[in-house]
Amino acid sequence: MVSLGQPSQQSGLGIPQIDRGYANLGESKLHTPFLQLNQQGRLIDGHRFPLNETPIVKTLHWPNETACAAFAQGLALCPALSQAVVYLHGDLGAGKTTFARYLLQALGVTDRIKSPTYAVVEPYEVTTGDKVLAIWHFDFYRFNDPREWEDAGFRDIFASPGLKICEWPEKALGILPASDLDIVLSVNIDGSRDVRLVSNSPLGRDLLA
Repeated sequence: MVSLGQPSQQSGLGIPQIDRGYANLGESKLHTPFLQLNQQGRLIDGHRFPLNETPIVKTLHWPNETACAAFAQGLALCPALSQAVVYLHGDLGAGKTTFARYLLQALGVTDRIKSPTYAVVEPYEVTTGDKVLAIWHFDFYRFNDPREWEDAGFRDIFASPGLKICEWPEKALGILPASDLDIVLSVNIDGSRDVRLVSNSPLGRDLLA
């Protein structure tokens, strides 16, 4: 994958019909991962997920940024996404913010999409007909004061309707509510991305159906 620092403009993406019902997931397969369980949760690829239920895990390979954009477009078509909590995992430079930007664009955000690294959260609204979709894009990389959770009104945001996209959720572990879908990104030596999708709720299962 070419640089994921800023999303390039894509038009007329050729999106193959792959993987029952998803027009643009890329190569994928459904399987049961090796799980490590303890009282705090479930470890998958070094990331901890809640013990709500047995997850659905799907693996993808994004050879380039076009594949990233195509997956975002497909996910944006899922009605369940409008009320989901989505965690984005990955090291610095893995492509979390770039994917979030593609997803926001696919959902209809036309404003300038800023990284919420310093503000922690950037809010958006998308109006389609008589429906308004509220979206909050969080980046908890610099989150280090639990009091901010209450002071900034984050508790109220997560209790309200709308989509919440969270980068670096590990930084707010123990405060954030459980996710519906976790997306784990890892970078290969050739710049491509391996992607692990993990559902943690019935809503998350709908997103991977």
